[in-house]
Amino acid sequence: MAVYQFYAEQKIPAGIDKIWNFISSPKNLKEITPDYMGFDITTEHLSDKMYPGMIITYKVSPLLGIKMTWVTEITHVRDKEYFVDEQRSGPYKIWHHEHKVFPIEGGTLMTDLVTYQPPMGFLGSIANGLTIRKKLQEIFDYRRQAVIKIFGEFNS
Repeated sequence: MAVYQFYAEQKIPAGIDKIWNFISSPKNLKEITPDYMGFDITTEHLSDKMYPGMIITYKVSPLLGIKMTWVTEITHVRDKEYFVDEQRSGPYKIWHHEHKVFPIEGGTLMTDLVTYQPPMGFLGSIANGLTIRKKLQEIFDYRRQAVIKIFGEFNS
């Protein structure tokens, strides 16, 4: 069964403190997720900041508008450097997402490395080639534009 990786990076014209405060708050996830995903956080008593061991539950509609529950755990956090979320229950067999931020001249570099394995073995591999990879690219392209709307465009 194949395991895949998806990588994205974005330069943002804002300091690392400002970027970290935004991305480390689970309440901001909806703001950078496409509306068609039907993304709603369902966790009660949600903390304003992520911490190791935090469980976040969502309702999402990744395909055909069908709502499903997705549960992730924040497994690692290093303040103003990175955090990792891992799926505990949801659409993937494996989902491990590393979010990192680095100070750069003129702002912050934000990177994402998603390591994932679709469900259903061989059929999941076919689905990855046909739709999953494209859908991830589309979601991160949307996020790129949402981040630009919030923080502005980086001029190198």
